[in-house]
Amino acid sequence: MGKKNLDWGNLPFGYIKTSKSFVATYKNGEWSEGKLTSNHSIKINECAGVLQYAQTCFEGLKAYTTEHGEIVTFRPDLNADRMADSCRRLEMPVYPKEKFIEAVLKTVEANKDWVPPYGSGATLYIRPYMFGSNAVIGVKPADEYQFRILVTPVGPYFKGGVKPITVRISDLDRAAPHGTGDIKAGLNYAMSLHNIVDAHKAGYAENIYLDPATHTYLEETGGANIILITKDGKLVTPKSSSILPSITRRSLLVVAKDILKMEVEERQINVNELSDFAECGLCGTAAVISPIGKIDDHGKEIIFNEGKAEMGPVLKKIYDTLTGIQMGSLPAPEGWIYTI
Repeated sequence: MGKKNLDWGNLPFGYIKTSKSFVATYKNGEWSEGKLTSNHSIKINECAGVLQYAQTCFEGLKAYTTEHGEIVTFRPDLNADRMADSCRRLEMPVYPKEKFIEAVLKTVEANKDWVPPYGSGATLYIRPYMFGSNAVIGVKPADEYQFRILVTPVGPYFKGGVKPITVRISDLDRAAPHGTGDIKAGLNYAMSLHNIVDAHKAGYAENIYLDPATHTYLEETGGANIILITKDGKLVTPKSSSILPSITRRSLLVVAKDILKMEVEERQINVNELSDFAECGLCGTAAVISPIGKIDDHGKEIIFNEGKAEMGPVLKKIYDTLTGIQMGSLPAPEGWIYTI
């Protein structure tokens, strides 16, 4: 076997069936050993908890081919921790951390021919997820669950690569105060679907959501955290109890503070402050950093990086450093890289 014969440089950000997936089941209070499978279909009861009450959560991370030819993945231990938080909030059983990491590495190893080559711009997206699988008709947690991992080779999340995008300030909410905005639950993403479709129809790449209580402070978009750069080069990111703790954002903050020796601040950011910043971007597993060129705040346009058709210089430096770590051209902090 060798690398699959795909047009690696032109892959969409979409699903392609690969060789193996991973599955473990929870029944009678305990997890099965778990196994790799070539069956990519799922058979569940028509009254399954996931179908009736949306009892499901997921994670997202990637595997890469480094410039040295190694296949690696990035900080899966933090994905295991975050999924555990999601499971506890949704009254789902936690899949053990060490088993989670082992399953991720095992699934990537079984699909190594699907990992895009270095320099292609593509990666292997890894999607661990869990759902309630037995019949539930009364409103309560399921008794049985499936934990699965699928992988698929993907191209860039935003077509055209790291070019500035235009987003808008939204009047709708993606999460409720004291709700589930800080966990990776499927229901949070369902809440944003109508709004993202409407944004795309109106010519925007994304929606920026404000805090659901007062609609005053920046939160995140439907699928990414926000980072901003001040005119004097400080990295500032919104602090809120109702946004997802992005692993990419947390890594970028370490890169900025400890490697690039930048000043970093996490705080509430009033929407009226946006025009005070020099650069703005979205960050997450899919795109790493996607620069924002323009924000439409109800007809008021806020321009970043002087309207240039490229990522701003400070964000570019942070982006190049993190992707350099992921791709093996720069040394990684201890424990960040797992080699397959």
